[in-house]
Amino acid sequence: MSEQLIEMSDTGGVVRLTVNRPKALNALNSDVIAALETVLIELEGRRDLRAVLITGAGEKSFVAGADITEMRAKTPLEAREFAGAALRTIKRLETLPVPVVALVNGFCLGGGCELALACDWAVASDNAVFGQPEVLLGVIPGFGGSQRLPRRVGPAMALDLCTTGRKIDAAEALRIGLVNQVMSQAELENYAETLTKQLTGNGPGAVRSAKQVIHDGMDQDLDSALALETSLFALCFASDEQSEGMSAFVEKRKPNF
Repeated sequence: MSEQLIEMSDTGGVVRLTVNRPKALNALNSDVIAALETVLIELEGRRDLRAVLITGAGEKSFVAGADITEMRAKTPLEAREFAGAALRTIKRLETLPVPVVALVNGFCLGGGCELALACDWAVASDNAVFGQPEVLLGVIPGFGGSQRLPRRVGPAMALDLCTTGRKIDAAEALRIGLVNQVMSQAELENYAETLTKQLTGNGPGAVRSAKQVIHDGMDQDLDSALALETSLFALCFASDEQSEGMSAFVEKRKPNF
């Protein structure tokens, strides 16, 4: 293959992944999904990983959806296999032990919105457009949107988007909690640089534990989740990170994690 479908760069353990099919608005076909899974399997084994930022090539589109040209002639069995591969890959992204952030630059529709929903949070450029328009094609979301979207924005809004197929702009995405911030394209790049500096300056083990306790605790009752927090908090005190971080604070210097 002459060009990388998933481009990867690394700054101090903060890895940036770029879906690279700009002529197809970065639509997800089988090759892109397979390439993304290969990269994620590699990242799963990295102890030095600090965070993952994911975006789309160009200024028009994050990911415009699944590749309809590929999907249109699939049989039910082939459709199940296609969705299964995408779900497995997106789950790998979601369960990375470090923060995963979507940098949404343009169209974020269908499978693209489902990819962003698997991230811990998303920020968007002001030209971003979101939606789950699958019903306009006679199908429903197949990459997790029917389940992750209501968990992010509530069932009523998820039903609105999934049954009408309507698209929303970045401002409405911010209002309903689909994204954390909206900014210009240039500011989106600045945000990525600032976030990289912030994350590389924090205790990597503590950041991983913070993600773990929030994700795992959400599936438990409050008392069990608080007990989990206490256990992970106590474990921090067995790490060199805690000793270095608190010593640096007392000594009024930057920690060396």
